[in-house]
Amino acid sequence: MAGTGKRTSFFLLTLLLILAAFGATGAFAAGGISVYTPLTNISVTPGESINYSVDVINNTSEIQNVALAVTGLPDKWEAKLTSDGWSVSSVSVKPNSSYNLSLQVDVPLQVDKGAYHFQLNAGGKGVLPLTVNVSEQGTYKTELTSEQPNMEGHANSTFNYQVTLRNRTAQKQLYALTAGAPQGWDVQFKTDGKSVTSVNVDAGAAKDIDVEVHPPEKVKSGTYKIPLKAATNSSSAETGLEVVITGSYSLELSTPSGVLSTDVTAGGKRTLQLKVTNTGSADLRNLDLTANTPVNWEVTFEPKKIPQLAAGQSEEVTATIKADDKAIAGDYVVGMTAGAPEATADAQFRVTVKTSLLWGWLGVLIVAAVIGGVYYLFRTYGRR
Repeated sequence: MAGTGKRTSFFLLTLLLILAAFGATGAFAAGGISVYTPLTNISVTPGESINYSVDVINNTSEIQNVALAVTGLPDKWEAKLTSDGWSVSSVSVKPNSSYNLSLQVDVPLQVDKGAYHFQLNAGGKGVLPLTVNVSEQGTYKTELTSEQPNMEGHANSTFNYQVTLRNRTAQKQLYALTAGAPQGWDVQFKTDGKSVTSVNVDAGAAKDIDVEVHPPEKVKSGTYKIPLKAATNSSSAETGLEVVITGSYSLELSTPSGVLSTDVTAGGKRTLQLKVTNTGSADLRNLDLTANTPVNWEVTFEPKKIPQLAAGQSEEVTATIKADDKAIAGDYVVGMTAGAPEATADAQFRVTVKTSLLWGWLGVLIVAAVIGGVYYLFRTYGRR
């Protein structure tokens, strides 16, 4: 009986060791495959495509054929496994090695904000849990936005905006671009430096558009709204720009009488009264007065500078013109300019040079002397 008991115990011990060995082998085989990617929890916006780099790792000493499938994928989401440009559903991995492949997950445009969970299943031998956080509520429409829709400047300014057109539909769209600017305003849409009236935008993509706005010449100070629209037959979006006109800059240079002509003798001086008028709706500062004269002529101004000229106001300036000593009789042009950083005004004066009275009297004396000489000769030698 004792021998029988020993044999029974030995048999049971041997059976347990065999079962343990098989159990260990099964557990090792089942746990010998693992699936790895470094990014298991990420945040995206609606319509984005996520590309995971996935390693299938074989920790066993045998070749493992691994079937791969994405499970638990949310409705309308799409997933695709690829390797070397081929779509795959299973891979064969060498012993104690790994195989890399790509997993692309497409998030739909129309999706709720929140966290979404799914898995990459390696044929029951390994599971890779993945989480995608959709950071904003998804839409299925067109969006037109601008980060800086408001600008301020004077009436002579050019206002440059940038708007972003997002196509959140499932198809490529050709959008017609229009602007509802006030009458007299010029609005141009530009892409790649060229003026356009329409743009193509791929599905799920966005395009930046430059908007150039020119106000009319005599626009009044105030705030102006410019609605923009991008539209197709099936989708459209609108946004608004705002232009704040602080004033217009305009300057006029003339004389109190409006006469732009005078006369001067060669080498002489002539004084003119100029009238500088701010015809704009904004104040002007630091006005300079300059002249463009014939050779060897001079023009001086008093005052030379006008520190400030309020809108609608005038300032009188004295200009002294000095002609060249050797100027011959005739008409000359003297240009004068009043200028501020924002605006300038020009006036052209016709200056007639007359012969000096001294030379006139000298001419009279010479003629008289000649006549006197002839008369003397005639009286002296005429009777001989």
